Amino acid sequence: MGKIILTGDRPTGKLHLGHYVGSLRRRVQLQNEGDYERMFVFMADVQALTDNADNPEKIRQNIVEVALDYLSAGLDPGKCTLYIQSCIPELAELTTYLMNIVSVSRVQRNPTVKTEVKMRGFESSSVPLGFFCYPVSQAADIAAFKATTIPVGEDQEPMIELTRELVNRFNQTYGPVLVEPSIMLPENATARRLPGTDGKEKMSKSLGNCIYLSDDKDTVWAKVKSMYTDPTHLNVSDPGHVEGNAVFTYLDAFSTDQDFADFWPEFRNLDELKAAYTAGGIGDMKCKKLLNSVIDRMLDPIRRRRREYEQDIPEIFNILKRGSDAAREAAAQTMDEVRRAMRINYFDDAALIREQTEKFRKT
Repeated sequence: MGKIILTGDRPTGKLHLGHYVGSLRRRVQLQNEGDYERMFVFMADVQALTDNADNPEKIRQNIVEVALDYLSAGLDPGKCTLYIQSCIPELAELTTYLMNIVSVSRVQRNPTVKTEVKMRGFESSSVPLGFFCYPVSQAADIAAFKATTIPVGEDQEPMIELTRELVNRFNQTYGPVLVEPSIMLPENATARRLPGTDGKEKMSKSLGNCIYLSDDKDTVWAKVKSMYTDPTHLNVSDPGHVEGNAVFTYLDAFSTDQDFADFWPEFRNLDELKAAYTAGGIGDMKCKKLLNSVIDRMLDPIRRRRREYEQDIPEIFNILKRGSDAAREAAAQTMDEVRRAMRINYFDDAALIREQTEKFRKT
């Protein structure tokens, strides 16, 4: 069997630079390289509802927003399968079977779940069961498509590890049906966990510290101007610190030597700028202007493609419908194998029917 990529996002809002540098940019590269047999990219609306059950309209409205971000960033429905999670009921079935072979304590130990529970302000007694169990649902998302490669940020490593455990446990219990996946982290280590514009640990829609792929030039500049830098860098002549400085973290993630040649030729590359900033004599606003130019250069083609796709929203729905139909066909094939391995394919099991027929004839 060939290599299969699977990845996706929660449709709780437009996608931001953290999504782009963490996985979306890599998805486009992988799609265009053509080294994988299939590539599945989905909108995890079921997962999004685990902590938005009282506001399904939020998810409903953002399905198209995320689809527009996917397409404008360069994902091609002719090269990858774009689909909506809730349109694949087989995923819910596989989730149930996997829940039977994992303990509550194992899910509780997942550090990503702990972090997200804390981030959402849930009390220990108020965590929705669906949210608590979503790592198992995520394992089903992966296993149902026999995905071999999962391009995600490093915060998702515990999720992939749990998926591997569940796949191995299923195969040991019932037979070799499911495929153990591998994680694919961003090549740029800085991009693995892009901080928010406020310097907080992670860019997050809920924290309001994002630069969105669809932000216009003025909005991007307003956000870049307000970015967290070095609180000890009070005067231009003061030595600066690049560690923990969000502007330099973003430059690490996005800038190229060509950007310096075009926008700040005084420096050949980011290392030279870092050295000058650390020595003193470089103002934060100059660094922010460079970053703004870098981000605008990257986002301009994405903005143009998005405006084109926005002119034919019915076709966006057609793309998602075709992709969901194709994804369901693939998941259904896996589930046929799962039921056969678990011996719950009652109506397709001719041997069972013969056995039961003979049993009751004798009585």
